[in-house]
Amino acid sequence: QVQLVESGGGLVQAGGSLRLSCVASGNIFRTNAMGWYRQAPGMQRELVARITGGGNTNYADSVKGRFAISRDNAKNTVYLQMNSLKPEDTAVYYCNADLSIGDSSRWSRRGYWGQGTQVTVSS
Repeated sequence: QVQLVESGGGLVQAGGSLRLSCVASGNIFRTNAMGWYRQAPGMQRELVARITGGGNTNYADSVKGRFAISRDNAKNTVYLQMNSLKPEDTAVYYCNADLSIGDSSRWSRRGYWGQGTQVTVSS
């Protein structure tokens, strides 16, 4: 069974930093793109940052220059370093991963979501 487990959320003052981690586990043949999304109360879930299997990244305009996404392929882990946090960054942050499940002779590919981790930035 495939699981994505996030960690690193919490309460921080404006201007502070947090680092989120997401570990994918299970019968994973290949980890393709991974990303972070967030959802604030009453709002739609939005993309925060995404990194491809080759390491190409893209960010929401609202976090450019403040957040950095990275990955460790050997550990099936994606990170989100969040600096200069603002109250408007408050949301539940979700990890998403495009995974190939199985082995080299037989595999299937689909997206998976983590359970979410709360990030709260106080003013």
